[in-house]
Amino acid sequence: MIKTGLLGGSFNPAHRGHRRISMNAVKALGLDEVWWLVSPGNPLKDRSGMAPLPVRYASALRASRGLPIRTTAIERELGTPYTYDTLLALTRRYPKRRFIWLMGADNLVQFHRWKHWREIARLVPIAVVARPGYDGPARAARAMGWLRRSVRPATEARDWTGWRPPALVLLQLPLDPTSATGIRAATPHWHLSSLYSLKPMALRDGVTRRPIR
Repeated sequence: MIKTGLLGGSFNPAHRGHRRISMNAVKALGLDEVWWLVSPGNPLKDRSGMAPLPVRYASALRASRGLPIRTTAIERELGTPYTYDTLLALTRRYPKRRFIWLMGADNLVQFHRWKHWREIARLVPIAVVARPGYDGPARAARAMGWLRRSVRPATEARDWTGWRPPALVLLQLPLDPTSATGIRAATPHWHLSSLYSLKPMALRDGVTRRPIR
């Protein structure tokens, strides 16, 4: 059984905050590794200003270098634009892995807008990581009205593989104010940087090993 955290997002671009969330989750949950699911396109986000997938993938690959993190764009291969469909496919394709979904508290606030969000919670445990300014809104989130009875103590976070979903744990990890929105505001043309100008054929998916295009 390989204990695997799943962190989905646009990674537009990937940054220090993603890295810190992931590594703190590794320690708090006793994970073997984290998969960064670089989304082909988030249905809840404006596509204008979204860098091409290979560029966002390259930024995630660079940010995760040297860490127990696999960068993957497997959602494009699976053809699953929605998290529930992705999780269903992954749990079937990788039966030797135990997955836990990682999300920031800002995402918990809008979790009720996700397609089949209750089914997501019934499929895998969820770990919610604190984000600056979202502690109160997250606890008062609409989805929490349904999830509240499923909250597990953070002191038992390493026992998550024994939890029966729905199960949610709120992790009060060190906060990091870094955001992709802030980076884009400061550097609108970040995606044109030579740091992310890797040749497409040089990019291989961290899970499937297929070229990123």
